[in-house]
Amino acid sequence: MLKNVGCKDRALRIVVGIVLIALVFIMPDIANPWGWIGIVPLATALIGWCPAYSLFGIKSCSIEREDT
Repeated sequence: MLKNVGCKDRALRIVVGIVLIALVFIMPDIANPWGWIGIVPLATALIGWCPAYSLFGIKSCSIEREDT
């Protein structure tokens, strides 16, 4: 699978994912669905590949490489 998420983008996705998941514990009544949504940016950052980026042809990664 080709990587299409760069380092800065990955860091931002990790922060956003952790914040959204943390909202579930801080405000459980309001932020419950946001915790599930927070899994998406966190997972795409850890994998390094975003399906929406590949759909629209966006690449924030400067080097194209395929990790096995």
